[in-house]
Amino acid sequence: MDIIETIKDQIASNPVLLYMKGSPNAPQCGFSARASQAVMACGEKFAYVDILQHPEIRASLPKYANWPTFPQLWVDGELVGGSDIILEMHEKGELQPLIKAAVSKGE
Repeated sequence: MDIIETIKDQIASNPVLLYMKGSPNAPQCGFSARASQAVMACGEKFAYVDILQHPEIRASLPKYANWPTFPQLWVDGELVGGSDIILEMHEKGELQPLIKAAVSKGE
């Protein structure tokens, strides 16, 4: 399976997926730390991919997503955005209902 197929499969298989540097409990950059904290605050389980452990995903995902930076949050197969968008949606109370709806739909 080529890397784009792997990325598509990851996105399709997980209602909420965060591509980040490190893990939610041990983020490797400030943007990933803030993004994962906002997603965790929504109270739902989510998947993540540590792009530092997967250099081929790190290289290919920005082209596939047409989004140059990490982290990237994908909800229900759609790119939500990066750290700034995630934090803004969290502060406005828009992130939790979006994530809850995707998780309940996937169950």
